[in-house]
Amino acid sequence: MLALFIGGIKSGKSKNAEEYVLKHSKNRPIYLATNEFFDDEMKDRVAKHKALRGDAFNTIEEPLHLDRVIFSHDGIILVECVSMWINNMLYHGYSEADMIKQIDNISYTGADVVFVINDVGQSVVSENELVRKFVDINGRISQYIALKSEEVYNAVAGIAVKIK
Repeated sequence: MLALFIGGIKSGKSKNAEEYVLKHSKNRPIYLATNEFFDDEMKDRVAKHKALRGDAFNTIEEPLHLDRVIFSHDGIILVECVSMWINNMLYHGYSEADMIKQIDNISYTGADVVFVINDVGQSVVSENELVRKFVDINGRISQYIALKSEEVYNAVAGIAVKIK
């Protein structure tokens, strides 16, 4: 089973995805954190997220190879966040095709995975080429995951609405 939670930054998508995973999990689920720590502000953000979810999840940090972690674990896995993973993949020189391959690998396993991704496409087109590339890839990856997912939720103002 694949599910996707999408929404803007601070839309409540993460909170809703966590609640969904806890509701559907028979055991303590995996929280697959994709963040790389580039600055102190990001470290503080991550610490706050960890404190909010407490001991409800087993946290595994993996910024690039999501499929490897998913292959080696059972139960529901929450991937938080796909947008950060895309950022990491681009930063480390991976292509969009590499990203699609990992998503395909994950979908072929039959694993129970809940993805969280930012909806970054509802803004003006940036004058920065790298930002435009990221936004375009993020949009295509969100569409691809939605296509492969059995359930898709859009989060706005803390409320997640099932759209698929």
